[in-house]
Amino acid sequence: MAATNSTSEKKDESSEEKGGELLFCGATSWDIVGRRKGVEGNLLSPTRLRPLLGVNIRFVASGCASCHCVALDVEGRCYTWGRNEKGQLGHGDMIQRDRPTVVSGLSKYKIVKAGAGRNHTVVVSDEGRSFAFGWNKHGQLGLGTAKNGFVSVEVESSPVPCVVSDEVTSIACGADFTVWLSSTEGASILTAGLPQYGQLGHGTDNEFNMKDGSVKLAYEAQPRPKAIASLAGETIVKVACGANHTVAVDKNGFVYTWGFGGYGRLGHREQKDEWSPRRIDVFQRHNVLPPNAIVSAGSANSACTAGGGQLYMWGKIKNNGDDWMYPKPMMDLSGWNLRWMDSGSMHHFVGADSSCISWGHAQYGELGYGPHGQKSSAAPKKVDILEGMHVMGVACGFCHSMVIVDRTEDIADRLEQLEIYDGKGSLEETVEQPKEETVTTTTKQQVPAKRGRKRKAAKASSDSEQDSDEENSDKEKEAKGSDSDYSEDGEEEANGKKQSTRGRGRGRGGRGRGGRTGNGKASPVKTGRGRGRPRKS
Repeated sequence: MAATNSTSEKKDESSEEKGGELLFCGATSWDIVGRRKGVEGNLLSPTRLRPLLGVNIRFVASGCASCHCVALDVEGRCYTWGRNEKGQLGHGDMIQRDRPTVVSGLSKYKIVKAGAGRNHTVVVSDEGRSFAFGWNKHGQLGLGTAKNGFVSVEVESSPVPCVVSDEVTSIACGADFTVWLSSTEGASILTAGLPQYGQLGHGTDNEFNMKDGSVKLAYEAQPRPKAIASLAGETIVKVACGANHTVAVDKNGFVYTWGFGGYGRLGHREQKDEWSPRRIDVFQRHNVLPPNAIVSAGSANSACTAGGGQLYMWGKIKNNGDDWMYPKPMMDLSGWNLRWMDSGSMHHFVGADSSCISWGHAQYGELGYGPHGQKSSAAPKKVDILEGMHVMGVACGFCHSMVIVDRTEDIADRLEQLEIYDGKGSLEETVEQPKEETVTTTTKQQVPAKRGRKRKAAKASSDSEQDSDEENSDKEKEAKGSDSDYSEDGEEEANGKKQSTRGRGRGRGGRGRGGRTGNGKASPVKTGRGRGRPRKS
């Protein structure tokens, strides 16, 4: 996903119709999370949200680069909350929401699927229509309008229809691009948005010089959803998006990846970018994905379940250690029946059997281990407070996680004992006093900016770096860890881990951990088994 948001394909019929209780853990200071250290108000244990008490939620969505959330109930109502600086909540304004709020502009439709990018949101109705809202600088809303390589309208704070057929079946969002799945024959997968790393799959990154004789590069926006020609003969049934890469599965169980290749997140035993879908050789012949497989993508890694339900992962799996350049089985989770999975910036949530399991690098309580538990975990570990609960859906954001659990009679008392978050805090106060909020925000951004200037910028990336979100990318990386991949700047740093195979001067040399060494050679990959696998009850 953000968080990718891979949850769009991982649903069963019971959860579609029934719904359950939404639990949330992680950061709630939406305006400053990832931008400075010492964030307060984190929910360290799975917590109920007061506006959704008793509401039957059947689908949740966020993304590995998203600081906002989307939840859909069984009636088709769409709730959004979180950061809203680009109108990504769809309420017609740019006022942050601490509480889940119904998107009134979608009240005429029954919304069944949703996806969230860094600053945009896309939803799908039961009739196959798609609507989008939020930032549109790179055409990621799929509205079909562009002028001189740039979109004419950069922000849509209310839902607007996407220029796709009325046969959309699912949706997934990367940081600044969108992928639609359609039942249209020969056009089962369409993409729009930022093409910088080839994540749209059309064989180009649409790079051009801003002016004649200038070295400043830009990337032509693709605002109209376009079918991927190389997959015209395949029927894509599942899709997940990382910050700048895409993972797709066809009806035969073959897996394709494309986009940014740093850390081996594409699974092709190398780190070069792929501008067109490329099939992963591990998932062929006797190891194709079954129809009930799950697929997930984090900011710098990818995952799926293959034969026998075995979970495979590849890319940057841990903050320390070697990257996994091709899919390897996660032996810690062998034998578990994985039904749901999603990945955030550098953390993962899984629903398996009657347990909920999480692991990864975390700082804000997004793993749900509680106030006395550890912040991060290199190995998969049970979320004890959810043990015995039937998970009906999961979604991970940049610094938060959401879980839908079934309200069965035997766990009703345990649900009642969970804490309830009202959503009240400094946010509402700043909304009532916008002048003070503006001054405070300016102060927050000025101090770390000096630190950001000390870091070297290799080249002018996409224009989105000039946005306030991207101006704070250095602070986001520092708060989350060395490689959050939250912004294009994070991806540039990841580019430093590899020598560009396109000969276009993207690489910066061997700075940082993992990926390629300073001489451009790939570092050796170890295949040792993990330790501390969670015990089955």
